[in-house]
Amino acid sequence: MRALVLGGNGFIGSHVVDRLIAAGHFVRVFDRSPEQFRAPIDGIDYVLGDFDDRGSLDQALDGVDTIFHLISTTVPSTSNDDPIADVSGNLISSLQLFDLSIKKGVGKIVFLSSGGTVYGIPEHLPVAEDSPTQPICSHGVTKLAIERYLYMYRRLHGLDHTILRVSNPYGERQGHIGVQGVISTFIDRVLRGQEIEIWGDGTIERDYIHVGDVADACLRAGESNCSGVFNIGSGDASSIMQIIQSLSTASGRTIEPVYKLGRDFDVPRNVLDCAKAESELGWTSTVRLDVGIEQTWTWAESRFPSSRAAPRT
Repeated sequence: MRALVLGGNGFIGSHVVDRLIAAGHFVRVFDRSPEQFRAPIDGIDYVLGDFDDRGSLDQALDGVDTIFHLISTTVPSTSNDDPIADVSGNLISSLQLFDLSIKKGVGKIVFLSSGGTVYGIPEHLPVAEDSPTQPICSHGVTKLAIERYLYMYRRLHGLDHTILRVSNPYGERQGHIGVQGVISTFIDRVLRGQEIEIWGDGTIERDYIHVGDVADACLRAGESNCSGVFNIGSGDASSIMQIIQSLSTASGRTIEPVYKLGRDFDVPRNVLDCAKAESELGWTSTVRLDVGIEQTWTWAESRFPSSRAAPRT
């Protein structure tokens, strides 16, 4: 495989790059900036540019046969603030990518969609791939639109694709900007001795999946002849309070959160049915939440200046 990883210097992308390299594939990375946590890796071809820069993207597509589309310019919690920017930065740029892919003779696109937002408020749990899609945030609407266009491009132009509807990824190298990635955000605040804020009463449940499992799913999707849509999650629902308990255990610290009013775009409970990925891709999640949180804590703590870390209690 000659792979192009769009967003390959980011959180999920850097782990996908690791899996592809370990499997012996050629890897080119397209991203707007270098990796935050690591120096450039020998043997990887890096192209820096913005997703809407047609010239840079055209250059990055030369000689590749498989694209891993991991770029997203918005996050669920803020996408409703500016839906036009969401559509412009993600949907329109993705359509440009698809047109260039046909021109360059790309055979397949693996697209990371959002299992946490495209379904909206689930009618039944766990959520299977054929469940109704009724997103309640712009991020989910845009992800779903990209999925639909991929289907159209396959029918009209033969551009093959695999769509991975990923639940809520977490793990090493995830940033902590406070608007996405509850686990990494909580870890950062604990390390800084700051309060943890919870929207609602902490009972909201999500399907959290370690980034290593997501990267494995991407590799399998790229190497497989399977097309279509696949849920990628742990298959278990965990509450915010369970995350805090696991983080308290991993860090050895007492955590007393501050509760804030709930948000109207938060789905109360979501967990994915991943049986299709297991049967067709041979993929299952392997990292338990408590183990993944401990691994992520250990990585984050090792990077955090000891002089700024809060004392253990």
